[in-house]
Amino acid sequence: MSTRLYVGNLNFRTTGDELRELFSQAGEVENASVVEDRDTGRSRGFGFVEMATSEGATAAIEQFNGKEFNGRTLTVNEARPRVERGGGGGYGGGGDRGGRGGGYGGGGGREPRW
Repeated sequence: MSTRLYVGNLNFRTTGDELRELFSQAGEVENASVVEDRDTGRSRGFGFVEMATSEGATAAIEQFNGKEFNGRTLTVNEARPRVERGGGGGYGGGGDRGGRGGGYGGGGGREPRW
């Protein structure tokens, strides 16, 4: 079973092919990718490498974590499972607030209770 590794602090010019080539020194690489910003297409400075075996993954962590690559010191560790974030809008989504002006003080709104 393959093991997915997180690779952080990448140089913004590093490509998935370069990651594949580097990590193949530790074992068989099934997949390597650099995460890009969906709007700009620019690298976000981290990526993932999928090693074919857990032994290869362990070797890659030992070999590359804290090592310099393309002028940056890499952070390499086992990737955590992606946490599913609920859909909906920001700020908790939904909930009617009455639609009267914002914030505190500013008149409008309800009369005080005293």
